[in-house]
Amino acid sequence: MTSHVLSDTRVLTGRSLRHILRSPDTIITTAVTPIALMLLFVYVLGGAINTGSDESYINYMLPGILLITIASGIAYTAYRLFLDMQGGIFERFQSMPIARSSVLWAHVITSLVSNLVSVAIVIGVALLMGFRTGASLGAWLGVAGILVLFTLALTWLAVIAGLSAKTVDGASAFSYPLIFLPFISSAFVPTGTMPGPVAWFAENQPVTSIVNSIRSLFAQQPIGTELWVALAWCVGILVVAYAFAIAIYRKKIS
Repeated sequence: MTSHVLSDTRVLTGRSLRHILRSPDTIITTAVTPIALMLLFVYVLGGAINTGSDESYINYMLPGILLITIASGIAYTAYRLFLDMQGGIFERFQSMPIARSSVLWAHVITSLVSNLVSVAIVIGVALLMGFRTGASLGAWLGVAGILVLFTLALTWLAVIAGLSAKTVDGASAFSYPLIFLPFISSAFVPTGTMPGPVAWFAENQPVTSIVNSIRSLFAQQPIGTELWVALAWCVGILVVAYAFAIAIYRKKIS
């Protein structure tokens, strides 16, 4: 049974990836907004922002930009899933000897691959803009692990949106608050510079701990408890979103 699910997932993932290869503008579009934000903040606003440290502003803000990249990219997952639902492809798959869960996993894996490509593009541009890090291979792997976990968590939220939406616009609109969330965190300015209630929210929402963990890994600084808080947020969101997505999916195909 396990090998059946894996083989079906592999085939369906290939189908989804081919769709992206035929329209690479989705990846390019996902990367454009974060790159534009980097240009704006570094070359226009960066000089007026005091981060309280000696590191360059591009180094300070890049972790938040990477999270915005992922939040932008998952909108396409919800969009593609919605189109599959409306196009009747799910009903066609149900008439075939295909593991039902493989349909969702194919979209999830495709989201992971496409978002990591977008993240790599943004990091490449950041290097051209002056981003520098002495992070070890282990630190880079740690950053990659956090980003993969964050992507999976948000992707399962996108699955919920794609399965539940009534319109194309509704399928992708759920990502807007997620894109905005890094702006109310430590991604661009220290939370200590914010008004009291805003600072409290910024310090206790998931993006801040994730951003701080990635920033510490890049800077080769001790992470402390921030990493465990970040992982707890990512795993918690992933588990809850996965459970709701599977429940909605089963109801849809029953």
